[in-house]
Amino acid sequence: MTATSPDAATPHFDLIVFGATSFVGQILTRYLAETYGLNGELKWAIAGRSESKLQSVRGSLVPALGDDAKHLPILLADAANAEQVSALCEQTNVIVSTVGPYALYGEPMIKACAESGTDYCDLTGEPQWIKRMLEKYEASAKASGARIVHCCGFDSVPSDMGVYFLQAEAQKAWNGKTASRIKMRVKAAKGGMSGGTVASIIQLTKEVMANPALRKELANPYSLCPPEHGFRARQVNQKGVEKDTDLLSWSVPFIMAAINTRVVHRSNALRNKLYGENFMYDEAMLTGGGAKGYALAAALVGGMGTFMIGAALKPSRWLLEKFVLPKPGEGPTPKQQQEGYFDIRFIGRNDDGQTIMTRVKGKGDPGYGSTAKVLGQAASGIALDFYRDGQKCDREGGFWTPASMFDERFIQRLQEKADLSFEVLS
Repeated sequence: MTATSPDAATPHFDLIVFGATSFVGQILTRYLAETYGLNGELKWAIAGRSESKLQSVRGSLVPALGDDAKHLPILLADAANAEQVSALCEQTNVIVSTVGPYALYGEPMIKACAESGTDYCDLTGEPQWIKRMLEKYEASAKASGARIVHCCGFDSVPSDMGVYFLQAEAQKAWNGKTASRIKMRVKAAKGGMSGGTVASIIQLTKEVMANPALRKELANPYSLCPPEHGFRARQVNQKGVEKDTDLLSWSVPFIMAAINTRVVHRSNALRNKLYGENFMYDEAMLTGGGAKGYALAAALVGGMGTFMIGAALKPSRWLLEKFVLPKPGEGPTPKQQQEGYFDIRFIGRNDDGQTIMTRVKGKGDPGYGSTAKVLGQAASGIALDFYRDGQKCDREGGFWTPASMFDERFIQRLQEKADLSFEVLS
């Protein structure tokens, strides 16, 4: 099938990958091809603004699709063109977008989906942008029936669904009680960073420097919760090196905690405060015990501080972008993506002092190899699990989180098709 503009007469799809030529978009496209083929249960297409680049992506799928690769539909739409983006929404049930940084390029698609009733998911980790989208388009999404689900990658599915899983297991073990305090610890992880992730971090830094009031918003652990949430618990926010007595290891702040914790608290609010009004949640990364673990922790904290200072100052930020950091479209090699992994532990406690420990493990580079599979299952899960006879079911329109939108079917998908595992340790 040749490339077509979104207003041309084309089949109606279950799913369209918007931004298929981006770094993670290409990995996602390959994953969908390998998992679902082209003419199976999932009817999907790829979209973007460059026909030649989209044709190149399609050509790269020959190993997965064989001769069928040439029949993968290509649709043209520019993220900045509201008319093209809206026309794209008319042709599908679900849009999965990898066009970032979302703070720069994501709003037109959110607006189009919210107004047209098209379901949507992405892998953003930009809390300031999510907050703006909530304020501007949540009412439209509720009115149209559009289900908008942000943070469907490494941030924040392992955290959000990890808490979902622990709480479900706690209820079974504790006669319906949930954990009032959960801490997440990254025990081990291996992966690289892409230019897209760097661009998102730099964009957030620029926004904070231009708008000091944004710092206060970013410091609020409940910033993504509905206005009427009513939560008052003072949350833990690790800032330096600390000793984790539960896991006998030194720990440091986890860079993704800034988005993950806020998503988890929004999930609690949207799930009718299932975790409790005084629910506590925090995240950190383990570096090991003893002097070696402490030295690594101190080095990591020092390195993170130096990077953030460098990113905040315009001259050094320019040098980092120009000569040090990966550019958009760059990232881990296929070998690095395949060899990556993560091992995350969750420790939950209730008000009676009972504890439960669970684990979420994933194969593949967390930010890209694993994220593409997780995002693929989020998007296909909406398309296949939340439609029946062509009609929407199970969830109303609005801005959801992974743990409020999805259920046990998603965990099953992640375990069967995305190389994740969820298990109770003790």
